[in-house]
Amino acid sequence: MRFRHRDGSTVHLGYSATVHPAEDLDGVIAGLDGCASLVRQELDVPLLGVGLWFASPLADRLANSPTAVTKLRRALTRNKLEVVTLNGIPHSAFKDQVIGTKLYCPDWTEPERLRYTLDLVDVLAALLPRDAPYGSISTIPLAWRVPWSKARDAAAQKAFERLDWHLERTEQRTGRKIRVAVEPEPGCVLEMIPQAAGWLSRYASPYGGASRIGLGFDTCHLAVQFEEPDDAFETLWRAGVDVVKAQLSAAPQLVDPSDTGARRRLADLGDPKYLRQVREWCGPGVDDVELAYQLSGHAAWRMHAHVPAHCSLPDPLSGTTAVLEDCLTRLVGCGQPLTHHLESEPYAWPRKPKTPETLAKKIAKELGWLRDRLTALGLEHVSG
Repeated sequence: MRFRHRDGSTVHLGYSATVHPAEDLDGVIAGLDGCASLVRQELDVPLLGVGLWFASPLADRLANSPTAVTKLRRALTRNKLEVVTLNGIPHSAFKDQVIGTKLYCPDWTEPERLRYTLDLVDVLAALLPRDAPYGSISTIPLAWRVPWSKARDAAAQKAFERLDWHLERTEQRTGRKIRVAVEPEPGCVLEMIPQAAGWLSRYASPYGGASRIGLGFDTCHLAVQFEEPDDAFETLWRAGVDVVKAQLSAAPQLVDPSDTGARRRLADLGDPKYLRQVREWCGPGVDDVELAYQLSGHAAWRMHAHVPAHCSLPDPLSGTTAVLEDCLTRLVGCGQPLTHHLESEPYAWPRKPKTPETLAKKIAKELGWLRDRLTALGLEHVSG
């Protein structure tokens, strides 16, 4: 969906199609013809944005095959869908029952991470709508926090220098501006906004919104870390770091962790395939909810599990919807938007519906909730 901001610019809202993942082109197109098309119909909008994910072999194919790109573009057109952003965090399709830290492999010290991201840059430049000012690609916050060293940090910086050069050349060659969004995440090298702002400040531009490499602002991750939105945005502003893209979802919260029954309910949330990091207010954290017994339980817990904002969690759990709304106001509710790309993140929702029809209805409800918040902030929904 497209919205006109009060400054006249266009803000894009879509959802991450990683919720119906596929490893090959036919599978991606099936997801567009199926669930994505149903979401658009459910919302009754003329155009819907989808954030696509491509496994590394498919990204390589698309980057080197105009025929494959044309086939994908036709599927988008017939379903009245558009792509302004890609998910470049998972490199491969994981068949393991538990992924854990493998999600961040290869990391930014390894050549394969750079090669994969360069492929995504080329693909997005070919898919980006002609009237879109830029495209965005999410990427990992360098690596999982261990092992890390000055040498590994230097290797990551070198890879980003090559990435920045490729982004510049792509814009010169195609006229398409592609930007990369580094997304802080609990447990990673860059897990909080001040860390990310410090590392990314080298790519800051004196002109707001002009940097090719910036931040992917995830409202769930921010909430899990108990970071205050006011402080986060102030830190980014002082560092000159642009918000390239924002991921919108809530995190589950347990106010009284001394309740053992409530702890069990928290542990039942999220997908155990992924890490479900837990942080304690003004205290330490653990890398998965199964280790939460190590925490004191004397203050509130928040867990890394993306939950929808449009519906409430079972008592005594609650969602950090207020944090999401606060961030949304700061992102697009002021005189100029801090980002033009907003994306709902349903792929890690707990207990996802099993059929495309029921999944589409739930995604549409979440996007409808976000649409209402954007129009309340003064943005105007436009047909595209």
